[in-house]
Amino acid sequence: MTRIGFVEWPDGLLPEGAAWDRIASDLDEARPDVLVTNELPFGEWIASAPIFDAAAAAVSVEVHQRGAEALLGLGIATIVSSRPVWEGDRLANEAIVIEQGRVRAVHRKQYFPAEAGWHETEWYGGDSSGFETATMGGLTAGVLLCTELMFNEHARAYGRAGASLIAVPRATGTDQRSWQIAGAMAALASGAFVVSSNRAGRASANGPTFGGQGFAFAPGGCLIATTSPERPLSIIELDVQRSAEAQASYPVYVAELPRG
Repeated sequence: MTRIGFVEWPDGLLPEGAAWDRIASDLDEARPDVLVTNELPFGEWIASAPIFDAAAAAVSVEVHQRGAEALLGLGIATIVSSRPVWEGDRLANEAIVIEQGRVRAVHRKQYFPAEAGWHETEWYGGDSSGFETATMGGLTAGVLLCTELMFNEHARAYGRAGASLIAVPRATGTDQRSWQIAGAMAALASGAFVVSSNRAGRASANGPTFGGQGFAFAPGGCLIATTSPERPLSIIELDVQRSAEAQASYPVYVAELPRG
């Protein structure tokens, strides 16, 4: 069994100070094997602004660099998170794995909303890196960054590639229903455990209100656990054998026949 932790962390979180110290203390007590954070977990949610600002982008890059150092300092074996990195004159939203004392990139976000509170197309660009599994904490796993969870073909492909974990760092609003449906369908289509963390609350008067409620779905789409303001950290046990059995069962095994 692998103990997977997931969270709802407050909007505007900094990798130092009282709020971070409480988070670090809770994690030190819980000691998950793998921690999934929310999407771009540190500092201001810059995509609330409708126009790209290079200075604000640079601040976000810097606070996430400090954040990666703080995450390394937690002493957790494996952490899945995301960070902004420069890509030309815009940013990329890069999923990272922190383990064995280093940070490595595993995926870049490809799908971006463009609406009030989430003007991500103004701030971030995709690339051709696609969706590939990686080893995280000894598990075959994939990452879907927030909106990517809505596109079930990628969850299915991860399952077909043998992923037992799909990590979903999110920064989503207060409508929980559609996200839970997407999480359940991803677990059903992939045969993997789907574990998601989210931002919570509103730190900036100009920013959106984030809904919190991290969640974990078992293979087959059953909800295992959620987070809440009273319980911002939750832990589940991931059984690789349960995922393997689901991936040999309906509907995961079903192949698409070639056309023509």
